[in-house]
Amino acid sequence: MSAAKWARASYTAVMAAQGSRFAVLAALVANSLIAVAKFIAAAMTGSAAMLAEAIHSVADSSNQGMLLWGMAVSKRQGGTTHPFGRGKEVYFWSFMVAVMLFVGGSVFSIQHGISALRHPHEVANFGISVAVLGGALVFESFSYVVAIKEFNRARGSRSLWRSVRETKDAALLVILFEDSAAVAGLVGALAGVIASHLTGDPIWDAVASIFIGVLLAIVAFFLAFETKGLLIGEAAGRRDRAAIRARVLAHRNVEQVDRLLTMQMGPEEILVNLDVELVDGLSGDEVSQTIEDLEGAIRTAVPTARNIFVEA
Repeated sequence: MSAAKWARASYTAVMAAQGSRFAVLAALVANSLIAVAKFIAAAMTGSAAMLAEAIHSVADSSNQGMLLWGMAVSKRQGGTTHPFGRGKEVYFWSFMVAVMLFVGGSVFSIQHGISALRHPHEVANFGISVAVLGGALVFESFSYVVAIKEFNRARGSRSLWRSVRETKDAALLVILFEDSAAVAGLVGALAGVIASHLTGDPIWDAVASIFIGVLLAIVAFFLAFETKGLLIGEAAGRRDRAAIRARVLAHRNVEQVDRLLTMQMGPEEILVNLDVELVDGLSGDEVSQTIEDLEGAIRTAVPTARNIFVEA
């Protein structure tokens, strides 16, 4: 790969990181505005689903704050205490987001819904509820579209499910699923409020609150599972591993790759450790030069490979 191609690959990685940050910021602004409107509407209407949605928006706003903090800290130099950098900070905070979604969103929504089932009361100010939920749906849809665009740009030609399972950008994955849950939750809350108004039975409002809680629990467990793998040490993606192996085997002095170990140290940083079998008869200088060539070739093929260790 030429220097120009390497520069373009590096630029692509930088733009992907900026895209993730933009998606998080868009979600933070939208959820902060929506949370205020929902709390006002919940106080005026007494709707259980509206209050559940308000708590949901507060939890989402806090989550986006944690993601932004994790993304900022992950850029810092590691120093002697963190020799491989602090890229995994973003994975830790993404995992904390999953915990917050469950504790701060799911549990509260389900408990509040059950309480509303036991002690039902009429939902007042139907027009206000519909107006706030409808407006929130518009804002959330905007944030969701931003997340979808950034995710599609990152996944390229890969299938949606494969990209979700293989992505190393935990922050973007969290925003994508948070926004998906937010849109679905708003639709559920709106349906519950409308059903309660049309039937005169407040039970539908309580059911909507429970639905929102169950939805958040599912998303929280999925995100926790995905970020756990990245946090404890997950290999680089298949395309990156294949690119590294192909570039190493292309060197004239390499006979085979005995072992290739990789670890994702952050969304834009990979640790590479490989054992290679070289052709016979090489001098010490030729071995050293070959290892240096291989390290350069790996960085050219995979610009996110920052720490490379080659054993001959």
